[in-house]
Amino acid sequence: MLRAAALVTLASLALSACSDDGGGRASATAAIVSGVGTLPQTSEDATSTAAPTSTGEAAGTSASATEDEATSAVDPSGASGPKFDIGETPDAGPPPPPKACLKVDLLFVVDNSASMKNEQDNLVASFPGFVQEIQQQLEDAESLHIGVVATDKYDGNESPCGVLGGLITRTSGSNSSKATCGPYVSGQRYMTEQDDLASKFACAAQVGTAGDSNEKPLQAALRALGPELGQPGQCNEGFVREDALLVLVVITDEEEDGSSGDPPDWFNELVALKGGVETNIVTLALIGPENPECASAAEVAYRIVEFAEMFTYGSIGQICADSFQPFFHDAIAVIDQACENFVPPG
Repeated sequence: MLRAAALVTLASLALSACSDDGGGRASATAAIVSGVGTLPQTSEDATSTAAPTSTGEAAGTSASATEDEATSAVDPSGASGPKFDIGETPDAGPPPPPKACLKVDLLFVVDNSASMKNEQDNLVASFPGFVQEIQQQLEDAESLHIGVVATDKYDGNESPCGVLGGLITRTSGSNSSKATCGPYVSGQRYMTEQDDLASKFACAAQVGTAGDSNEKPLQAALRALGPELGQPGQCNEGFVREDALLVLVVITDEEEDGSSGDPPDWFNELVALKGGVETNIVTLALIGPENPECASAAEVAYRIVEFAEMFTYGSIGQICADSFQPFFHDAIAVIDQACENFVPPG
């Protein structure tokens, strides 16, 4: 505004100097106006050259509107400070994939025939290290279910669960723990990570040696995992979970001649129980080996070998080994791989 006033003053002086010559006055005025047009504009100049208004009141209204628009451009709420248009929130990308298997169901099928005392002792001694390695290796796993069944109708269990495939909570007979192993923390007939697993498993796994010599390990497993005993109010309620990795551990020193059907039948039935996803099952078999590396009086369990080898994740060990710990240690890698590749239901 100061610059504009000075220019007007200069123009007046020039007109006065040229008052005796109308043409000269006009030329001088044109020159001054032309010179003003070439001057750079400041923000104040830009404001002063805004469109003219007919009255002072209108001009005031226009200025007020301009101020309001400026304020609105900063923040519609009228708050001070600049407002930046940063666009939409950047896409964080797809959510991370779900963890592999968060749950693991372990079923131990323990031969309770007359020749199995040493093998049951070996199992009990090897179990704590096995379950500890499972918990360490499968650090994402949030829940374990652990159950034990015998290879025949087990009389140690209370009625009505003294049946083939009934999860063991009480033992009786020669060389058994002769104890009531429950109640388990779950309130059901299976153990969880909340239990003192070393002592609870030792109680349940010492099923004794008073069982039938016509062992039925695969039939016992299929019944234990099947829908009949898993119904609400039945002996194995809640043990099997659709969204859990299943680890089946079979321990016997006899050939599998007692169960009905053949290895392909057992395979198909077990896979069907896990929703048709074979890789969601791990089979571990401690049996009479074909080529024993230890002195063994066990029968070679050809049919169990055939069954176990049908699975992607299967492992076979020697029941005559001095300790089962090396076998269980090696099996952890098999379980871990199956867990990484677990296929959630649905």
